[in-house]
This record gives sequence, structure tokens and C-alpha cells, in this order.
Amino acid sequence: MTSVSEKNLKAVVLLSGGLDSYTSAAIAKSQGFDIYALSVNYGQRDTYELTAAKQIAASLAVKDHKIISIDLRSFGGSALTADIDVPKSDIGADTSLEIPVTYVPARNTILLSMALGWAEVLGAFDIFIGANAVDFSGYPDCRAEFLNAFENLANLATKAGVEGPNKFKIHAPLLDMTKAQIVQKGYELNLDYSISHSCYDPAADGTSCGHCDSCLLRLKGFKDAGKIDPLKYI
Repeated sequence: MTSVSEKNLKAVVLLSGGLDSYTSAAIAKSQGFDIYALSVNYGQRDTYELTAAKQIAASLAVKDHKIISIDLRSFGGSALTADIDVPKSDIGADTSLEIPVTYVPARNTILLSMALGWAEVLGAFDIFIGANAVDFSGYPDCRAEFLNAFENLANLATKAGVEGPNKFKIHAPLLDMTKAQIVQKGYELNLDYSISHSCYDPAADGTSCGHCDSCLLRLKGFKDAGKIDPLKYI
């Protein structure tokens, strides 16, 4: 992992408002980075996560927090951006059999591209994403192969990467951790997970459904870590 330069402590952190992005941002801060948080309203079914992102950004005292809007609903193709039901399962069900319809086509490619653009303007060369390839829903853009490929692209497709003395680094500190290990890391960092939000299909007041992939993975993580999830569930 690239060490933090004494001359450049800036990092752009993708902050969705979920447990993983919260933990990733906290890890970046613990490594000495000044956090520039980026959240994206991409037309997702539920925007309560953006409220959570604001609370998380405030709790971490980030240097700046931008919320940018784009419209992936115009493409659809996902239960999060189209009129497709969010799949629900029972607690303990296997959620890793196939890529679910909650996968948003090219989402992480788009979000990392936006983070890269802001990083280049800021003169930052470190970008953090809460991608996880162990306890996750099987999304193809949460794999090390993708992140390595994007890092190579970042250094080929930017003026800063081509002409500058530094190279962009994509950090995915949670990539090889189980959800339980992520939860435990958060407790080590004294994070307040009650301000995070993970549910794909919450009630109108933000209460988590408890049966979508994201809720099931989160609940399993807390259980396996021997902790109690502070969120309310229907």
C-alpha cells in the first residue's frame, strides 16, 4: 500500500452511507489522510443512504463532502434504478449464488471515474472505495481485478497521471475482509454504526427491511462478530 506522503495528505473517499464505505472512510482517516468525501445520488430507489452519508461525513469531520446527482434511472437495468422488485430472502439464506438484480450496471466504474476527476482537481492521488470481495453480493465491480484495472486506467487517462511525479492509487482496505471482520474493525475505530444505512428497500421512515441482500449480509456480519446491529429492522 502506498504510504501517506507528508506533502499530500488528501484522499477522495466514495461515501455511500453504508457500513462498508463508513469503515473505509474511517480507515483512511486513521492513516492520516484528510478526507474529501464523495456521495452520488444516481437515481437509486432509496436515497435515505445519502442522509446517512451526511451524518457520517460530519462524524468524521471530513474536509469537504460533495453530493453529486446523475441519472442512472434513464438506463435502468437494476432493481435499484428501475421498477424491478428487490429480492428478499430469509435470514441465513445463501446470497452468493449469482449476481443479483440489485447490481447496477457499471456503477463502480462511474463512481470511481467521478472520484478520479475530483482527485485530479484537488491534487490528490489516493482514492478509497469500500469494495468487498468476501461477504458481498457477487458484483463484478467489487473484485481486485477490476480495481487494479481502474488504477491502471487512472494513470493512463489523466494529465496528472501522465505528466505528474505521483501515481493514482485505488485503496480498497476492506477487499479481503469478511463482514464480521469489517464490523470488528469499525468497533476498534469507535464507529457509530447506528448512523449508517445499508438497506436496499427500507420503509418510508428509513427502517431497514431485514430481508434484502444488503440487510442479510450486514446482519450476518454483526452476528458473526458477536455484536448487535444498532439499526432498527421491520
